[in-house]
Amino acid sequence: MPSRDLTASPLLTDLYQLTMLQAYRASGMNDVASFELFVRALPAGRNFLLVAGLETVVEYLLALRFADDELDWLGATGRFDPAFLDSLRDLRFSGDLDAMPEGTVAFADEPLLRVTAPLREAQLIETRVLNLVHYQTLVASKAARCVLAAGGRPLVDFGLRRAHGAEAGLLSARASFLAGFAGTATVEAGRRFGIPIFGTMAHSFVQAHDDEAAAFADFARAQPGNTTLLIDTYDTARAARKVVALARSGVPVQGVRIDSGDLAAHARQVRRILDEGGLASARIFASGNLDEERVRQLVASGAPIDAFGVGTRMNVSADAPFLDCAYKLAEYAGRPRRKRSEGKATWPGRKQVFRRHDGATMAGDLLALVDDAAEGEPLLVPVLRGGARVGPPPTLAALRDHARAQIAALPPRLQALDAAAPYPVEIAPSLRALAAAVDAQTARQ
Repeated sequence: MPSRDLTASPLLTDLYQLTMLQAYRASGMNDVASFELFVRALPAGRNFLLVAGLETVVEYLLALRFADDELDWLGATGRFDPAFLDSLRDLRFSGDLDAMPEGTVAFADEPLLRVTAPLREAQLIETRVLNLVHYQTLVASKAARCVLAAGGRPLVDFGLRRAHGAEAGLLSARASFLAGFAGTATVEAGRRFGIPIFGTMAHSFVQAHDDEAAAFADFARAQPGNTTLLIDTYDTARAARKVVALARSGVPVQGVRIDSGDLAAHARQVRRILDEGGLASARIFASGNLDEERVRQLVASGAPIDAFGVGTRMNVSADAPFLDCAYKLAEYAGRPRRKRSEGKATWPGRKQVFRRHDGATMAGDLLALVDDAAEGEPLLVPVLRGGARVGPPPTLAALRDHARAQIAALPPRLQALDAAAPYPVEIAPSLRALAAAVDAQTARQ
C-alpha cells in the first residue's frame, strides 16, 4: 500500500521525467537550469487570467522526497538502474522559485513562475507544478468572471459533488474564494483553508417528510441561526407562503433558496410573497447550473436575487476546460535555450514581466530579460531561495485582497465578459535580439 497521500508523492508525474533524469545522470548533466511556466494563448472569449496555485506548489516543493517503498516500486518495474534509484534517496528541492503572487492578473506568454535549480530537480517537478498551477488558475479565472457578473452580490462555491476528484473540489474552493467568492459549501475547505462555509438543505430533506411545512419547521428548529429553506421541491410559490406562516409563528427565517425553473420569475414571485408577509429582510439565494453568463442575465433582468450558488460549470470551467500552458527550459548551464517548434516557439533566457499603469489602471506589460532595466512594476517576485521560503506565506485573505485590486485595475473593457481588444504585451528588443542569436547558433548545429 502507498506510504502516504498520493498527492504528495513524486511518482505523481509523467514517466518521461524519470527516464530523462536517468539519462541526465548517465551523461553527467546536472548544471543549473531555469524553466518557466506560461500560457501560450488565452481561451476564446477570455480577456485575462487570474493566477492561482502558487502556495500549493511551494508546499509540494518543500516536501519533495522519495519514500523507500516508492523507490522499491520503481526498481520492480525493471526500467531503472539501481544506482540511479539510489541517487534519488537524497533528492530535495534546493533551488529558487520566482513567481507572480497568487491573485495577479496575467496574459499570454507571460511567465507565471520560474524555477531555477539543478537540472534533475527542475525537470522532475514539471508535471506536478503544471498540474497545480493550471487547474487553480483555470478555476480562479472563471470564478473572477462570475464575481464581475454578480455586481457585488455574494457567490458561494457549490461544486464539490461534481468536481473531478477530491483534490479538485478542495482546490477549486480555494481558487474561487481567492477570486472573490464569499465562501464554499465544502466543509473540509473551511477547515483546511479557513474559508467561510455555507449550506442550506437538500430536496431529500423535504421529501423525507410527509409535510413540507413540517420539514421547514424541523430544519428551522435544528438550525435556528442558519434557516435558509429550499422552496422549489414541489410548488415554489406555495412553499414561500409556508415560509411566511412559519415566520409568523415566531420562528426566525434568514432566507430561501430556489434551485430550478425560471429563477428570475420565481424570485420575483417569491419576493412579493415574502415582502407581503412581513419578511422583507429574508434573502433569496439562487442556484442551479449557474455560471457567469447566467448570473449576468439574472442581474441584468433585475431579478431580486441576493446571492448565488455556483458549482459545476465553474469548477470544471465548462466553456474553457483547459489552458494551453507549458513549462519550458529557458536557460541551462548559463546559456539561454529556446524551443523553435512550429507554433510552439518559446522566448529564451530568464525573463521578467514589467507592468505599467496609467493612474490606477493597467496600461501595458513588457516581457523582457530578467536583468533589463525597464519601466514598470516587476511582477515575478522571489518566493524560494536555496529551497527555503524567502518569507512567511501570505494569508489567503491577503491574496484575496490582491486579486480584488488587480481586477479593479484592469481596463474597463477587459472587465467585461465579452471578448475585448487584447491587453498590450510587448516583447523587449533585448529579448528579440537574444532569440535571433540563439536561433543563429542552433541553425549551425
